[in-house]
Amino acid sequence: MLEKAEVAVVGIDIGKNSFHVIGLSARGEILLRQKWSRSQVEVRLANMPPCLIGMEACVGAHHLSRRLRTLGHEARLMPAKYVRPYSKGQKNDFRDAEAIAEAVQRPTMKFVATKTVEQLDLQALHRVRERLVSQRTGIINQMRAFLLERGIAVRQGQRFLRTGLPGILAAPDDVLSPQMVHLIEGLSADWRHLDERIDQLSNEIHAMARDDRNCERLMSVPGIGPIISSAMVAAIGAGDAFSKGRDFGAWLGLVPRQMSTGDRTVLGPISRRGNRYLRVLFVQAAWVVLIRPGSWERYGLKSWIESARKRLHRNVLAIALANKLARIAWSVLAHGRGFEASAMA
Repeated sequence: MLEKAEVAVVGIDIGKNSFHVIGLSARGEILLRQKWSRSQVEVRLANMPPCLIGMEACVGAHHLSRRLRTLGHEARLMPAKYVRPYSKGQKNDFRDAEAIAEAVQRPTMKFVATKTVEQLDLQALHRVRERLVSQRTGIINQMRAFLLERGIAVRQGQRFLRTGLPGILAAPDDVLSPQMVHLIEGLSADWRHLDERIDQLSNEIHAMARDDRNCERLMSVPGIGPIISSAMVAAIGAGDAFSKGRDFGAWLGLVPRQMSTGDRTVLGPISRRGNRYLRVLFVQAAWVVLIRPGSWERYGLKSWIESARKRLHRNVLAIALANKLARIAWSVLAHGRGFEASAMA
């Protein structure tokens, strides 16, 4: 009990059934080095005085972080790639836990905000929907490939394939064999089933977004609807993990990759760091705004877009606008007020 009472910092390497724990004193000495089962973690930490606990942000970390905070501990989550430089020697679970205990004490460490149960529920809906959309795209591409092998080319776009499918399936046997017709009919049934599931999940997401004040404020930003607003709230909550919108844009990977040394600054393509799903959604939002020039003046973006498109390729312009929209969205979320077009003019 004396050793446990002196533990000031704890690093936990999370596993599925076992957790490797390293406890450090205020001076950095290792006082605790044990392997606990999942059921032992809360029981043993409940008998320890409040301390700083570090963990990598992985599956189950948010739940454990919330539980440890109820016990009086200060639980912090970190990206795994920021912990890796603190690992010494060859890799094993205890050394990983020690690296976590070292990293969590750094004043410049970037931490991950602990997600609430509501955020995790919303995030789960988005992940399931994303998987189903990916499966639907795979089915459509497979159908197109089978048809192209038979010399039937369908115009790009879901609606052209959907409307043209009855006529294609009615083609004579010398164009499509009965076996291929049967196969495509089965793929078409899978497509309809996925459409129903995606619509169901989209309706659930829309309903949750309408009932959330943060989502409601985000939907006042140009190009942002229920899907993007709810995905952003699920990912960053109220945006407390970022000090300014520029940091959020950089976290999304919408800024140039920097490779600089000395007096030489080299900027490359976008870094593509952070949340890929959210980054893709913001780029889509930017394209929605760009293809509707009539709305530019209403949103206060006309002068900026017209000036930027004189010097930027349209794809680069879309990324720049996506970064701008992301920064605006963070400001709306962090300051708790809706988008004001007058502030952009």
